[in-house]
Amino acid sequence: MEKFLDLIKEDETVDDLGLGGLFLLQKKTGFRFGTDAVLLAHFAALKNRESVMDLCTGSGIIPILLAGKSTAKVIAGVELQAKYAEMAGRSVLVNELSDRVTIHQGDVKDLAFLDGLGHFDVVTCNPPYKEVGTGMLNPMDERMIARHEITIDLKAVIKGAALLLGNQGRLCLVHRPERLFEIVNLMRANHLEPKRIRLVAPSTGKVPNMLLVEGIKFAKPYLKWEPQLEIYHPDGSYTNEIKEIYNDGRH
Repeated sequence: MEKFLDLIKEDETVDDLGLGGLFLLQKKTGFRFGTDAVLLAHFAALKNRESVMDLCTGSGIIPILLAGKSTAKVIAGVELQAKYAEMAGRSVLVNELSDRVTIHQGDVKDLAFLDGLGHFDVVTCNPPYKEVGTGMLNPMDERMIARHEITIDLKAVIKGAALLLGNQGRLCLVHRPERLFEIVNLMRANHLEPKRIRLVAPSTGKVPNMLLVEGIKFAKPYLKWEPQLEIYHPDGSYTNEIKEIYNDGRH
């Protein structure tokens, strides 16, 4: 890490991911990754040497987590905001992952741009959850872009993912439960058949506030509901499964 200190800016933190010595650069006051990114990287369950593209990658947290959790040799991310794409690229350098991980700065709505990136076995995405006109807008533009569908919406994400995926390729998405039917309809409109769904609740006895869903390109209909995942016990401690997910791949 010491030899890469000149890659770290004053307005950034260096966070130990606890995953084989991997680190992530993040803005001190900007958008920072949360539990949803960790759960999505786990849910994707990459098979041996699958190639993967992460859309709306932000700080690059999901590509770096996937590099630590899998043997994938081709891992990429696309981020619209130039300063976040540049920072994610420096995280790749800090972790000496340039032979496996590539960050692209670009717009997921630009289908010609996406088409030029090739095809992948898996696409992951932790997109903005809130439709424009819902919720309170954060005055910091970068946080608004990360949380609200200002620069991209669910329709564009799923359309872009379908373009990137080859036959039987998988889209793994984290979102909000209230958008489930919209997600299913958009997936099927783009030849992605929903195959796995898992609801996530903040704690035991609480209603789910997160949704993990996998769709497979040109697959036959068959949907598997996985057991609900709960993050906290009523006393505020992590559940055993969350502990296992956070410890997955640690040395």
